[in-house]
Amino acid sequence: MSKQAVSTVLAPAAIGPYSQAIRSGNLVFVSGQIPLDPVSGAIVEGDAAVQTARVLQSLAAILEAAGSSLRKVLKTTVYLKDLADFVKMNEVYARFFGDVPPARATVEVARLPRNVLVEIDLIAEIEEAS
Repeated sequence: MSKQAVSTVLAPAAIGPYSQAIRSGNLVFVSGQIPLDPVSGAIVEGDAAVQTARVLQSLAAILEAAGSSLRKVLKTTVYLKDLADFVKMNEVYARFFGDVPPARATVEVARLPRNVLVEIDLIAEIEEAS
């Protein structure tokens, strides 16, 4: 299997020694995304719902660049600064994933990069050519 880096300007650029995503075979592994504006690099201010929406928009853009989509996501991990934000995150998350959501783990963490409220990473299948 080959390993190919995936990137798009429609999501925040990697700010360290990692790729936005790695495509290998028919899978794509997307690095954790935090609520950054892809143009300015600034944190998207707002509650957990606002920040979750921005994160999922970035994830969707990366998946598209990899030849996949949110409907092909197999597994996510959601990192919350405070589990009290679970309901707000979950309401937004449900709108993005629809009737057959992926497997998921959600954990509370002591701190996230740049003190944001949410980070999400995922694994997805690549769209099959039609």
